[in-house]
Amino acid sequence: MTTNRSIRVTVNGQEYQREVEVRMTLADFLRESLDLTGTHLGCEHGVCGACTVLLNGEAVRSCLMLAVQTDGASIETVEGLAPDGELTSLQLAFQQNHALQCGFCTPGLLMTATAFLRETPNPTEEQIKDAISGNICRCTGYHSIIQAIKDVSQS
Repeated sequence: MTTNRSIRVTVNGQEYQREVEVRMTLADFLRESLDLTGTHLGCEHGVCGACTVLLNGEAVRSCLMLAVQTDGASIETVEGLAPDGELTSLQLAFQQNHALQCGFCTPGLLMTATAFLRETPNPTEEQIKDAISGNICRCTGYHSIIQAIKDVSQS
């Protein structure tokens, strides 16, 4: 027997009300119910960071949260970073530093870095490394990702 519940969330500035199965993850809700496929699913155990979104400004693993837990919340996804098609300075820095290759980890890294830079606008390299340590990238070796974040910080 499945149980549904109505939730109301604001995603990237737009309010949505949807009926969701109580066992549906936030990642699946974003991808399947709202068609926001920029949130990637990797490990589905909260280890890789590919599914990172911002929940009320805080970076969270959307594969570990149930959609019903977000009722009344504000969620930001990678699609919300450039709503008018204008890339943010962080997205441009990723591009300019070649901080992405296959791109699978990129949405999670961008959201992690966005939350981190809002909280720590002038980070040290060690703080950056610590902030992204929960995001796995198998392609870049992290150097260009760290450089991109440094480039947009206020340091």
